[in-house]
Amino acid sequence: MKAEIINIGDEILIGQVVNTNASWMAEKLYESGIEVIHITAIADTKDATFNALNQAINRADIVLMTGGLGPTKDDITKKCLCEYFNTKLVFYEEAYENIKRLFKTRGFKISEVNRQQAELPEKATPLPNPNGTAYGMWFEQNNKVIVSMPGVPFEMKALLQDEIIPRIIEKFGSKKLLKRTILTQGVGESHLAEIIENWENELPGNFKLAYLPQPGIVRLRLSAEGKGIEKEFDDQLEKLHQLIPDLIWGYEDDLLEEIIGVLLKEKKQSISTAESCTGGYISHLITSIPGSSEYFKGSVVAYSNEIKKKVLNVHPQLLAEFGAVSKEVVIEMAQGVKKLFQTDYAIATSGVAGPDGGSKEKPVGTVWIALALPDGSVRVKNYLFGKNRERNIRITALTALNQLRKLILRS
Repeated sequence: MKAEIINIGDEILIGQVVNTNASWMAEKLYESGIEVIHITAIADTKDATFNALNQAINRADIVLMTGGLGPTKDDITKKCLCEYFNTKLVFYEEAYENIKRLFKTRGFKISEVNRQQAELPEKATPLPNPNGTAYGMWFEQNNKVIVSMPGVPFEMKALLQDEIIPRIIEKFGSKKLLKRTILTQGVGESHLAEIIENWENELPGNFKLAYLPQPGIVRLRLSAEGKGIEKEFDDQLEKLHQLIPDLIWGYEDDLLEEIIGVLLKEKKQSISTAESCTGGYISHLITSIPGSSEYFKGSVVAYSNEIKKKVLNVHPQLLAEFGAVSKEVVIEMAQGVKKLFQTDYAIATSGVAGPDGGSKEKPVGTVWIALALPDGSVRVKNYLFGKNRERNIRITALTALNQLRKLILRS
């Protein structure tokens, strides 16, 4: 099964709307064993629609379209499909009943424009849309399937999952596909590739490995297809885990901040933060998890040296001699906030986030991270990240959380 996605809308082409539909659809199709070979965004015009359909039908078995099904004059997809498939619009009472139900629920009056939403191409199989007025439309031609869906994300998602993917699998069958996303932190994409090069080269031919880097994290997506591959798949995952145990921190949609919370709750321990270059971002991540008040006590965003001295008790002489971005200062920041909030652990950060403010001795991207432990010791490490401010803040926060995770596990 080869599928192509066509997303219709001028708002996508001018950058007014981010095309999140395409990425979500591709992911769900992939999980169902349906290979997406092409994604196209086009204008809401007849010529663009016809050209895109002609090309897609030549390439793929399944063409999935979103957008252009609204009640206004600028939404012309339904009329284009009627002309393309040489059919006409007919009134569907079931679709109209759905529209009446939705409008009654919302307290709206149905106009003639809304009533026309119940008119669908005669050659199409209507696909119920309980979340909106625009039904999906399923066409079949020369053993190819073309499906049109509304562009509203929550309407499209329900249609794809509940109606379209099951119908595709019923018509074309499905292949056995296993996949796992492994989350790593601590080294960049190229360095990670060097570490696992031999393992990657020895993967069986029906296995694929993809590198999916983002600031502070490299995701590895391992996939395989075929019958009876479960044991081999598990064996390969275990080999990878043995190869990079300190770099792997989670799988699929895990969050470092959530994992930290689970570990702290299990051990009935607490955490506080003293942040300079991260500006409160670490505490933001921690508190984004429901129930974090059980283990997170508080934070000091010590951006100025005065706050470092007055609130965290950093010695003025250390600031004068070594500067705020230093091993000596970040250690005292961690100790100071741990004492202030009486927590088991504390994280402190100080650095040059950028894009300016660096020096020859401390270039942009220089960061110190300190972690104060329950036994009174402090682990501190220096990093040199890049020159992008937002990336540096994100990478610093994730690096600090991952270092904390490893220390909790070893305690």
